[in-house]
This record gives sequence, C-alpha cells and structure tokens, in this order.
Amino acid sequence: MPFKRYVEIGRVALVNYGEDYGKLVVIVDVIDQNRALVDAPDLERSQMNFKRLSLTDIKIDIGRIPKKKVLIDAMEAADVKKKWESSSWGRKLIVQKKRASLNDFDRFKVMLAKIKRGGAIRQELAKLKKQAA
Repeated sequence: MPFKRYVEIGRVALVNYGEDYGKLVVIVDVIDQNRALVDAPDLERSQMNFKRLSLTDIKIDIGRIPKKKVLIDAMEAADVKKKWESSSWGRKLIVQKKRASLNDFDRFKVMLAKIKRGGAIRQELAKLKKQAA
C-alpha cells in the first residue's frame, strides 16, 4: 500500500508554517475538509489548516477531543517525542537547528574538521590504490 499517512484522530503532525513552525501537534478532531482541531502539551488547542500541517507516521490511540491531561498521558505512553527524535526526519530537523545556532568560530571549527577528514580519506584511498596496483 503506497499511502499510509491519513488525516485521522490521533495522527501526529508537524506544523510547517506560522508562529508554531516546527512543533509537533496531534489532530484531535477534523472540522471540515480543510481544517483540523489540533492540540499539543505546549500549545493551546486551536484549529489549523491542513496546508500548515505535515503528517508524520506516528499515531497515538485517543478518542475525539480528549482532555489535555488524557492527551499528554497518551503522548507519553506512545513515547511520541522519542519516536520523532529517532526518525530520520526528526534527526534532520535537529541537525538543521543546531547548524543554524552555530556562531562564526563554531563554523570555522566545522570547516577545519571537514578538511582534516577529507585529507584522511584521500590518504587511505591512495594507500588502497597503491595496493591494488
């Protein structure tokens, strides 16, 4: 089955636009074909357009419009934060945030490390080519 990410109650989504950009939310109710009611532990429950949401593979088992405490307990039981941070999408966003927060000296150190790594790779490649010849 090629498509697995459906808009459904309990689906975890990433906000891809607006003031809550980059936050994980849970769809708690579908309002109409364009909007959903979303909630998260650190956000106020609000409606959000589907264009502002990117659906993830993570789904938690909750009923329609649960209380905040029930939602938080379900998210902790499903270990949503750990699943997100271990996914390739989550890891990529963490690396992007870390790179964006680097200062000039940190970027310089990263550049030097890349140069050093490239030199070591070239040396090992030269050794392998010499052995093969």
